[in-house]
Amino acid sequence: MIGDRNFGKVFSTMKSIAVPYEISDPVNARILAVSEDKLQGFQREPLQQIASLTGLEAAVVMERIRAMLLAGTIRRVRQTLLATNLAQGALVAWQVPLERLDAAFDYMFGQDPFSGHVVLRSTDTATAGSNYKLWTTVKVPQGFSMEQHCQFLARQTGAEHFRLMPAKRLFALGVGHIRRRGLEPGAKANAPAEVTEVAVVELNEVEWSILTALKREFEAAEIVEDLWRARAAEANVPLDVFFETAADFDRRKIIGRFSTFLEHVKPLKDGDRVTRFNALFHWAVPPGREIETGREVGRHYIMTHAYWREGGPEFHHVNIMGVAHGMEKPLVMAHKEAIDRHLAACGIPVSYTNVFWGGRSEIKPSEIAPAAYREWRRKIGWSTE
Repeated sequence: MIGDRNFGKVFSTMKSIAVPYEISDPVNARILAVSEDKLQGFQREPLQQIASLTGLEAAVVMERIRAMLLAGTIRRVRQTLLATNLAQGALVAWQVPLERLDAAFDYMFGQDPFSGHVVLRSTDTATAGSNYKLWTTVKVPQGFSMEQHCQFLARQTGAEHFRLMPAKRLFALGVGHIRRRGLEPGAKANAPAEVTEVAVVELNEVEWSILTALKREFEAAEIVEDLWRARAAEANVPLDVFFETAADFDRRKIIGRFSTFLEHVKPLKDGDRVTRFNALFHWAVPPGREIETGREVGRHYIMTHAYWREGGPEFHHVNIMGVAHGMEKPLVMAHKEAIDRHLAACGIPVSYTNVFWGGRSEIKPSEIAPAAYREWRRKIGWSTE
């Protein structure tokens, strides 16, 4: 397989055969508009499905995805999971002394396999929660304590306080930055968003083996027509068993989407950016109206994520949160204002709202396997008893 050590050689070869890797290339944009978040659930032939939806040849799709992956335009290709149904998960806000903030960020991203999104956030004005500048997602495998894990991270980073905010319901979950470009503020679906329940599913040892192989991100050399055959061999099961188990995972609602992930804010090799502004929206609505509100927020196309999470007194008891991205800050705010007007038109009172803007950020898949957690604790000398 192609590793980082061979990147320069491969990238040089790629340039010599003139395979476009920029998001501005019309064929690449056509692929990304589908491959970011349109392939929901488990697909036996995801690359062929992208080809079908874009009207391109499968060979072209594979060539372009390989090129974009090698160039860093696509940061990873993988089958995502609904990890909230596989492990305890939460959005965590951390209060860290300013002088330790960057070191805490580095630790969460580099040293904790169970922290996923790591983002420094700020508000336009000092308000409730604005002293919580480090935000992460944390997932702790079944059988272990998320509270204890975060207490451990707080000791390692010098965090003075943290707020755990597990998702109670999901209303939107899909990135699709390329297809969201050009959206008009207020653009929304004809019906409220569907509600996804959060309930942890138990797996046996063989299922964990298959799931681990299924979710591992693909290197460029693995972007081939018969995508899953090598993964079935990795899990040590026949291909038909791999397919049957993956389909069962889908029925049990633990499969997300097959996706090509782009950099959110970092400049690409050609200097272009996918997005420039990352906003975490907060709304506080009356208890009992969370699901109704979440469905109305989630129906707006700009929302990549929308959840019911409890912010508690630290955040004026917000209970609906969502993420939106954009190239221009005023346009992101125009989308937020359109959602606010829609909630008012629906008769939903909002007692408090705010926007937390993302700055420095890193994203990686969180590890969720119990065996991986036990091994990590063994390595750092933290008893699993």
